[in-house]
Amino acid sequence: MNIEPDLCWNAVRTRDRRFDGRFFVGVTSTGIYCRPICPARTPARRNVGFYASAAAAEAAGFRPCRRCRPETAPGSAAWQGTSATVARALRLIDDGALDEGSVESLGARLGVTGRWLRALFAEQLGASPLDVAQTRRVHLARRLLDETSLPLEDVAAASGFGSARRLREALQRTFRRPASELRRAGGAAHAVPGLALKLGARAPFDPAPLLAFFATRAIPGVESVESDTYARTVTLDGASGVLEVRAVAGEQAVRLRMHSARPLPLLPVAARVTRMFDLEADATAIAAHLSADPLLARAFRGRAIRVPGAWDAFELGVRAMLGQQITVAAARTLAARIVAACGAPLATPHGALTHLFPTPAALAAAPLETLGLTRARAAALRGFATAVADGTLKLDELGSAEEAQARLVQLPGIGPWTAQYVAMRAVHDPDAFPAGDLIVRQALARGGKLPTERETLVRAERWRPWRAYATLALWAQMSANNARAKSKKRSRKP
Repeated sequence: MNIEPDLCWNAVRTRDRRFDGRFFVGVTSTGIYCRPICPARTPARRNVGFYASAAAAEAAGFRPCRRCRPETAPGSAAWQGTSATVARALRLIDDGALDEGSVESLGARLGVTGRWLRALFAEQLGASPLDVAQTRRVHLARRLLDETSLPLEDVAAASGFGSARRLREALQRTFRRPASELRRAGGAAHAVPGLALKLGARAPFDPAPLLAFFATRAIPGVESVESDTYARTVTLDGASGVLEVRAVAGEQAVRLRMHSARPLPLLPVAARVTRMFDLEADATAIAAHLSADPLLARAFRGRAIRVPGAWDAFELGVRAMLGQQITVAAARTLAARIVAACGAPLATPHGALTHLFPTPAALAAAPLETLGLTRARAAALRGFATAVADGTLKLDELGSAEEAQARLVQLPGIGPWTAQYVAMRAVHDPDAFPAGDLIVRQALARGGKLPTERETLVRAERWRPWRAYATLALWAQMSANNARAKSKKRSRKP
């Protein structure tokens, strides 16, 4: 992020919430760093410095403020103007790439050297990859101490530390206080049992459209949506369980809760849920950019658009392939059959959630033709699953929509629409764009004539770099228009 001191200082003076999470303020007179919205008395201008990340502030010797709690700030450097390489690295760090691996191995996954990756992080975040990973782990642990009653050993496991001893050392180094004081200061009276965490969203956040999107696509046995809660079965690092994500009325946040026999690493879980609910998107800035187009201005009116993500890229790829040229309901039925046939049963069923989504190896070996799939679609799914299972296709290394399309369309049965859909929801590329999408083309139609795919791409050029959000806005608008048309038609019947 390019730090502009005058702009940052104005945001601090006015406690402008639009800048919360975008930078941090180090106060030299106290040795503390804060969020721009900190309620404490505004320090003198001569005593403050600005940092692109919490890791950079801590690397400079500042400790987190106890009042504004920098570890709870919404947003991520991945959404703040960093390069695609750094954004991909941050996502992999969230998924635990540096818990055991090295910066060199992380760089290799990104196609750069460890030295070059360190230079990019220093330039754009003001901290090294290891500093960023350490800050994220220790901040997660701090929040677990405050928001749960988990034993310290379980907090250490969930936040990616190898032992309680290592966690104690990190907490002392970062907060200058022992773990016991942090838990007491956090107010153990309101802490909940088990693994639970509040995930902040960048305002304005409306969870209803996301929950509705997930509800219409929920696979029986794997997912459910009831009222304000999305739940699903998950597996991570050899452990399985159920996660619940609940939207709380009046809060710009969701509450994540895990049910599992042993603690799952929570940082990757929280990162995936954050992407699923697109919590870090700056909906206001995106809407302002896209509303310059009169068509999208109508689509965004009254809506805070977010792109629904996916728990797992392989699962989404399968679902996208199942949904080609059939209805959402029909694709959901086929997915349920696949889960029942080759998904592993959950050790302890959680209500209606009974199965894990099949692994690539299990799907590759399944008799898909007996489940109601055409031979061509069964062969395409088997080819996709085999490529993922044997490592030919590494979905976690797809860094952009262009890369996703280039890799995925090489497999039989996968076209540009499917590749862009995967890029939009699993790779989380904000500029992914399924130009051949029928609903998008219908929204752009003039005089009843649909634009060609090439014409659609030209029309959407002005929407960059947020074409995925434009797509969701048009889908929402067309769905609302169709619902109104059906309602009018019913009202005219005698």
